[in-house]
Amino acid sequence: MKLEKFSADTRGFANHGWLQANHSFSFANFYNPERMQFGALRVLNDDLIAPSMGFSTHPHQNMEIITIPLSGVLKHKDSMSNEWLYVKPNEVQVMSAGKGIYHSEMNGSSEDYLSLFQIWIIPNQDGVNPRYNQQSFDPQDRKNKLQVLVSSLDDTNENGLKIHQDAKLSRVDLDEGSTFQYNLKSQNHGVYVMNISGDVAVDNQELAHRDALGVSDTDEFSIQANSKSELLFIEIPMN
Repeated sequence: MKLEKFSADTRGFANHGWLQANHSFSFANFYNPERMQFGALRVLNDDLIAPSMGFSTHPHQNMEIITIPLSGVLKHKDSMSNEWLYVKPNEVQVMSAGKGIYHSEMNGSSEDYLSLFQIWIIPNQDGVNPRYNQQSFDPQDRKNKLQVLVSSLDDTNENGLKIHQDAKLSRVDLDEGSTFQYNLKSQNHGVYVMNISGDVAVDNQELAHRDALGVSDTDEFSIQANSKSELLFIEIPMN
């Protein structure tokens, strides 16, 4: 089993005033040749957006984009819809940019900050028709068990959202002292484990708040929760 730790304080950071952004991989003005991607995972941004602020209309192409609000409310509009759509915590948004799409992302509140993860996954097909979807997930369904948020359009699993890649995004909320085993789809896959909060250990690797761990070359691994913890798993092909 191969383990690669990504400490929270080694991420790229940019303070734009209205936006405080942490980049797990090279993005915008943050460039690290050793942090370009993890398998098909290209971007994991941990953003804090000021009230009523956000990203004006901009284009994307040939990328699977997943947004997970952690607190606050996201307001989204794209070239497929004339109406603003709202995405709240315990909801997930997916957008297949495909052959081209324009969208805007704003903090939907005039009072509260918006905290979110935005994830870009390289698709297994280019030039597809753009598509959008969002879904609500009950946090009780991830208490000490895996809750699948996103999987491949080719996957027979009907639960959750779908993207153009043989990937799986999931969450688990662990009680202090509990142990959780994660089983991978195959040894050709790896898992990027983001510790949203709490304190956990995988083998001898300790993960604190916002630390991450790349796990590959294995069929399974176990996590020990040293405190009450929330974890995000991004499983993707490594080649």
